[in-house]
Amino acid sequence: MSNEQEHPRKAFGWAARDSSGVLSPFSFSRRESGEKDVTFKVLYCGICHSDLHMVKNEWGFSTYPLVPGHEIVGEVTEVGSNVQKFKVGDKVGVGSIVGACRSCDSCTDHLENYCPKQILTISGKYYDGITNYGGYSDIMVADEHFVVRIPDSLPLDGAAPLLCAGITTYSPLRYFGLDKPGMHVGVVGLGGLGHVAVKFAKAMGVKVTVISTSPNKKEEAVKHLGADSFLVSRDQDQMQAAIGTMDGIIDTVSAQHPLLPLIGLLKSHGKLVMLGAPEKPLELPVLPLLTGRKMVAGSGIGGMKETQEMIDFAAKHNITADIEVIPIDYLNTAMERLAKADVRYRFVIDIGNTLKASS
Repeated sequence: MSNEQEHPRKAFGWAARDSSGVLSPFSFSRRESGEKDVTFKVLYCGICHSDLHMVKNEWGFSTYPLVPGHEIVGEVTEVGSNVQKFKVGDKVGVGSIVGACRSCDSCTDHLENYCPKQILTISGKYYDGITNYGGYSDIMVADEHFVVRIPDSLPLDGAAPLLCAGITTYSPLRYFGLDKPGMHVGVVGLGGLGHVAVKFAKAMGVKVTVISTSPNKKEEAVKHLGADSFLVSRDQDQMQAAIGTMDGIIDTVSAQHPLLPLIGLLKSHGKLVMLGAPEKPLELPVLPLLTGRKMVAGSGIGGMKETQEMIDFAAKHNITADIEVIPIDYLNTAMERLAKADVRYRFVIDIGNTLKASS
C-alpha cells in the first residue's frame, strides 16, 4: 500500500527517503479525526537538532520515508466528537510525543515522556501500526491529550520551538529545584536549547552564567539574552575563579566535551543536568562527585501537563525562541547550516505560506 493510501485524508510534506538526509516533497496521508482527535492546519514547524539526527539515522531507529518535525503549531480545523479541550479555530501545538500507555506509573504522574510505551511524533508506530509522520507537512492529527493550547499572546512562529527546546530546559529547572530566586545556575552551550534555558531561568529569578567555548558569544549572552555573566570554558583562569559557585548547571551540548571542569564549578550538593545526547559515551570522573555530594543527571522533554504549564509561563513572561523563519524550499540548506551550528538560534519553517503541493 502506498503512503498516500494508508489513510483516507490526503497530506503533503517534505521527507527524507534514506540516510543521506536529503529532503524533498512527499505525498502521504493522515488518519481521519477519531473521537478524541484534533486535526489542525500546520502553520509553522521548528527544526530541532534531533531532526538532523533522525533524517540521517544517526540514532539507528529511523524509518523511511521520514517526515521530520516535532515543534508543530497551527490552527484547529476539526475536532472529534469527544474532544473536550479544543474547538475549531484554536491555536495549538504538538511536540515530541503523540501517544503513551496512560496507565503506567510515569503516565499516572503526568510524565508521559518517560512512559516505556510512548509513541514518538517522528517515526513512531501508532496504535494502528502505521508509522507516524512529523510536522514538515500541511496537516496534523493528534489525540487531544497530546495537544497543547498556545495562548493568543504568543506569536506562533516563536512559540513553535518551545514545544521541544522550551520544555526540555524548563522541566529540569523545575524538577531539580534550580528555579529559586537568588540561585546561581550555569548554562552550557548557547544554541537552540541554551538560549531558551537562559530566558526561563532569568524569568524564574535565577542568576545565570553562560558557559561556552566561544568568547564571541559573550555580548549576545549578556546584552541580548540577559545572562548575568559569561565563562569561556577554555580559559583556565576564568574557570578557576568560578570553582564552587553554582547551584546547578544545565548542559545542552551534544558534542564530546569534558565533564570534570563543569563538576568543579558546582557547589557541594550541586547538580549537573545533561540535556544533550553525544554520540559516544562521555568520561565521568567519580571522585569529585563524592567529595561534594554532587549529582550528574539527565532529563528529556516533559509530560503534557508540564508542557502546557511551560507554554503558559512563557506567555506570562513574554518568552519565545529567537528564530530565523525560512520557506520550505530552503530546508536542505537550513539542515546543512544547522549541522555547522550556523543559526541564531532556531530555524522555523513557514509551512502555512510556503508549503504548496506543487513545490
